Amino acid sequence: MHTALLGITRIFSSTGTGIPKLQLAKSMATLPAKLDAIPAVDIDSGRFKYVLIRVDLQDDAETKQEFNKVIVRGYNWASFHADIYDKVQEELEAVGFDTECLGGGRILHDPSKRSIQVYGYSQGFGLADHAVTTELLKARYPDYESITWTNEGY
Repeated sequence: MHTALLGITRIFSSTGTGIPKLQLAKSMATLPAKLDAIPAVDIDSGRFKYVLIRVDLQDDAETKQEFNKVIVRGYNWASFHADIYDKVQEELEAVGFDTECLGGGRILHDPSKRSIQVYGYSQGFGLADHAVTTELLKARYPDYESITWTNEGY
């Protein structure tokens, strides 16, 4: 796992006030293997819609420590951002994870040019944090020459 993902992986624990306390994970070893096994990025080639999803796993009922991971999913077959989220949500919740869609956008992925452009937004889920998306993509495609983002376009 690439170190770029360390800043994106978070651990939430209860503060006793009902407000989650955000702590950055110091090591990927702190993630339960079940959560770590989920690929951070799964995208097609070409131009398509994508969603940014937070996957949650409550690891310890006594301490209420919750682990999460942010993942990117984008596919050519999806007519709507919700098509992607619904499929991923169903698959992950069937094996015990909770999910939340953090927003969406579009991706233009050209493997022959080793380039990815992230842009736009989802009408249903809103604008994803494209900076987070591009960091995950850079970790997944370290040999690409250009991975960029903009909030412009639809």
